Amino acid sequence: MTIAVELEAQILRLYHVEKWRCGTIAKQLHVHRETVQRVLAHAGLPRHGPPPRASMIEPYLSFIQQTLEKFPSLTASRLYSMVRERGYTGAPDHFRHLIALYRPRPPAEAFLRLRTLPGEQGQVDWGHFGHIEIGRARRPLMAFVMVLSYSRDIYRRFFLDARMENFLRGHVGAFNTWCALPRVLLYDNLKSAVLERQGDAIRFHPTLLAFASHYRFEPRPVAVARGNEKGRVERAIRHIREAFFAARSFSGLDDLNAQAEHWCRTQAADRPCPEDRTISVREAFTKEQPMLLPLPDNPYPVEEQLAVKVGKTPYVRFDLNDYTIPHTHVRRTLTVRADQTQVRVFDGGEVIASHRRSYDRDAQIEDPQHLKTLVEFKHQARQHRGINSLTKAVPACQLLLTRAAERGANIGALTNALLRLLDRYGAAELQAAVEDTLRTGSAHTNTVRAALERRRAARGAPPPVAMKLPEHVRRKDAPVQPHRLDTYDQLTAEDDDIESEQQ
Repeated sequence: MTIAVELEAQILRLYHVEKWRCGTIAKQLHVHRETVQRVLAHAGLPRHGPPPRASMIEPYLSFIQQTLEKFPSLTASRLYSMVRERGYTGAPDHFRHLIALYRPRPPAEAFLRLRTLPGEQGQVDWGHFGHIEIGRARRPLMAFVMVLSYSRDIYRRFFLDARMENFLRGHVGAFNTWCALPRVLLYDNLKSAVLERQGDAIRFHPTLLAFASHYRFEPRPVAVARGNEKGRVERAIRHIREAFFAARSFSGLDDLNAQAEHWCRTQAADRPCPEDRTISVREAFTKEQPMLLPLPDNPYPVEEQLAVKVGKTPYVRFDLNDYTIPHTHVRRTLTVRADQTQVRVFDGGEVIASHRRSYDRDAQIEDPQHLKTLVEFKHQARQHRGINSLTKAVPACQLLLTRAAERGANIGALTNALLRLLDRYGAAELQAAVEDTLRTGSAHTNTVRAALERRRAARGAPPPVAMKLPEHVRRKDAPVQPHRLDTYDQLTAEDDDIESEQQ
C-alpha cells in the first residue's frame, strides 16, 4: 500500500524533529502503527531513543526458521505447541503475529500477456449471482458466460442451476448469437467438462465430448489452480457484476435475460477492445466473425431427460413439482423430457402428456382432461363392480338391467337400489321377486319392492330391518360376565370381627 508523499514527510518530521513515538504519530495522523514503522524503515535514518527490548521469540527463531524451511505450510498453532514444549512462555496470539513475519513466502510469479488469433479461442465459465425466489422455491441464479478471446465479445445468459443441460444450452445460445463458434474453448476444471484428472491424463465428460464432436470444436481445460489462463472470462464476469448486475432490478428470469442480452449487444459491445484500444469490441468482432467456424445444419438436442417411476396417483415428479399423466399409465416407468418452457412425458416413443414447465416447489401442474377421465373411469368402475356383485348373487337381475337399459333408465341408480334390496331380503327372495317382475313386463325397482313385500306378507314374516350398526353399538349387547357377590359378604364378615374385638 502506497501513501502520499506529504504524509510520509510529516511522519519523518514528527519522529526525528519532534521526537514523537511511533504510537503517538499513528494515533494523531490516523494511520496504522506498522505504516509509520515502514516509512521509518524505508527512510534508513537512525532510530532515536532507547534500544528496542529483546523479543521472547528470539531464542527460538533459528528453530522456527529451520522448521518453516522444511515445512512451509505448517500452521502457527502447531508451531506454538512445539516451541511451548521447548520453554516458550508467550501468548499464542502474539506468537501467531510474529510467525506471519518470519514465514517464507514464494517468489512473485511473472506472467506473459497471452494473445490469440481471431476466431481461434473462446473461454467459458459459470458465475454465481445469489438466489431468486419463484413461488415457494429458492433457486440459485447462475450466469453462463462465454467470451471470444480476441474481440472480447461477451455472451451471457442466466439459468436457475448449473446442470449439464443448461451448460449446453448456454453454448448453443452463444453459437446462435454469433452465427459461428471458435475453434478452441477453454474450461475450468468444472464437473460439466472434466470428470477426472490425474496429471496430464484427463477424462472429459462424455456428453461434452459428443457436443464438441457435433459442433467440431476442441474442448481444452486449463491447468489446475491456474485461473490466469482463462483471465478473459474471469474479468468478463467481474465486469458483469460491476457494470450490469449491481443495483439492477428485474421482474423475473426472462426479464433479466432480456436486459442482459441488450447490455451485451450495446454497452458491452461499445467498450474499447483490450487487444486494440483504438477500436471497439463491436469492430473487433466484425473482424473476427468471418474467421470463426460455421454452424452445423442441425442443432444439438439439449433436452433434460429423466426416467421416473409412477406410483398409484397419475402424477410424475420432476424438478420439485408434480405433473399429471393419463390414469392408464400408473405403476409404470416413464420418460420425462423437458426444455426451459415445456415438460413432456413419454411412454416409449409415445407422448402421453405435455405441460408448461414450472420452477415453483411442490406445485401440481394438471391437465383437466386427465383428471376428468380418471373421475369418469372411477364412476364406471364402481358401477361395474356393483353390477358384477348383483348379477353373481341374483342372476335374474342381468335380464332386468338389460330391459331397463333398453328403456333408457339410470343403470347406476337401479343397481344401487337392487343392492340395498339384496342386503335387506336376501338373494333367494330377490331372485324370486325379480322373476315375478320380469313376467309382468316391468323393469323398475318399485315393482321388485312390491313383489318382495307380497311374498313377505304371504309368509307372515316381520318387515326386514337392514341397518348396519357401528361397531361400538353392536358391542353394547355383548354378554358380560357378572362379578361374584360373595366377595362382598366376606368384607362384611371382616368388619363384624373388627367391631367385636374393639368391644
